[in-house]
Amino acid sequence: MDGVVVSADEGQVRTITLNRPARLNAFTAESYQVLAGALQDADREPRVRAVILMGAGRAFSSGVDLGALAAEGPASRDLGPTFNHLLETLMAFSKPLLAAVHGVAVGFGATILLHCDVVLVAEDTRIRFPFTSLGTAPEAGSSVLLPALIGPQRAADLLYTSRWVSGAEAVSLGLAARCHPADEVVGRARETARLMVAQPGEAVAAAKRLIRAGRRDVVRAAISRETGEAGHLGEVLGPLPRRPPRDGD
Repeated sequence: MDGVVVSADEGQVRTITLNRPARLNAFTAESYQVLAGALQDADREPRVRAVILMGAGRAFSSGVDLGALAAEGPASRDLGPTFNHLLETLMAFSKPLLAAVHGVAVGFGATILLHCDVVLVAEDTRIRFPFTSLGTAPEAGSSVLLPALIGPQRAADLLYTSRWVSGAEAVSLGLAARCHPADEVVGRARETARLMVAQPGEAVAAAKRLIRAGRRDVVRAAISRETGEAGHLGEVLGPLPRRPPRDGD
């Protein structure tokens, strides 16, 4: 597949694949921007009624590309604006958005799941919100979305410890709807998407509007607070050593 993000249609279901497998689908400013464009295209296309997000290769996504984060110049400067643009696109997305997750989902690879309507995970999935271990604040509105999804105590457990969550535990916590064998998770996501598109489109859209009513302003306010806390921690702690998280950390 060519491109950092690729799209393919099967009937009325579009699959968007993060496509940097050599980097465990880590995000750069380019992939933030391209993913936002792919989601906007899917939202505008009347033939597309549901979208599945997945990762190529061994993982869903390892989060931000640490090389891009450490680099000087446009590769680093563009991360913030393109990240914010992607978040606005996710918050505005009007159609069912599913995630089919396998391997690691770390950092934004984890917080992006909080913006999806239905998350299906593989048995080999490992999810981590690593922000305290990196000396920074939660991101992408996760400081409100995670407690709302799984409860404040469970969210505190995951955010304060930066520990790993298995696919099975993700379901028990409420982070994911179902857990399947790795070779079945994409197929099961497609089955679920087909069930969604078989319903009257306006009814599905109304259900999503009702579920998400008022959420965008709440998430925007959380992102503003998160950005402020991250800036404060950067001043207090300074740059910490950054490396890809290892299972068991």
